Amino acid sequence: CETCSKEEAKYRCPRCMKYSCSLLCVKKHKLALSCNGVRDKTAFVSVNEFTDLNLLSDYRFLEDVGRTADAAARHCIVHSPATKRLLYCLRNKARGCNIELKTLPVGFTKRRENSTTFNSVENKFYWHLKLIFPHCHAEYTLKGVPDDKTLADILKPYIDPVESDPVVCQRLKIYTTSPQSDVRILMKIENRSRNSVRYNELDASRSLLDNLKGKVIIEYPTLFVVLKTLKNDMVVLGQDGSEPAENSDSESSSLSSVEEGEIRDS
Repeated sequence: CETCSKEEAKYRCPRCMKYSCSLLCVKKHKLALSCNGVRDKTAFVSVNEFTDLNLLSDYRFLEDVGRTADAAARHCIVHSPATKRLLYCLRNKARGCNIELKTLPVGFTKRRENSTTFNSVENKFYWHLKLIFPHCHAEYTLKGVPDDKTLADILKPYIDPVESDPVVCQRLKIYTTSPQSDVRILMKIENRSRNSVRYNELDASRSLLDNLKGKVIIEYPTLFVVLKTLKNDMVVLGQDGSEPAENSDSESSSLSSVEEGEIRDS
């Protein structure tokens, strides 16, 4: 058992392939690794390991994708005038704030998840926001985040050693025990080729709206919270959009697997 290292393993997780001896150890490994136990149907399989079962699995996966896409296309909400007006309003209001907001077709996960709204009375966005903490393999989804809230205040419930939730604080211990000056907030630059992933660094002291101005957002913002002191290969562009002075050819995003999982959708 890879959890307790005491008993003989009886089970193997379809998702992360970890061995466990009991239901208790299965639950512990899921909690520790944020594993849902569901087999990843899109995981890479080398040609040498490819079997008839993999072929059958791929065939069934494509059939499921086809059915999901067809059902989404037939759904009445797709053709609803109210839905189209809402999306047009969101994109138009975002454009007025110098934000290029792009929406995905119905059926994509990010389209279904997105809960962003615009309050005309307050003239304010309430964003759907995703926070990713790569050093702890953790991510959190926030809903209804006002656009005038600073990034520092948004992160307080997660990495502030005093104000953060005890459970979250323990999971993000590497962040809460590090100096706040080491925390960097990055956002991926959209509309770039996959082999040229770059990030913009955001200002924690400024509001969410100010940080999003002049940027392209697909459905909702996704922020990566990283530490300066830990080695990472995320290439951050300068304020003028130029490449950093020292940039080796071997640099690539350490989060590519996470992002591929986000965009690999039906």
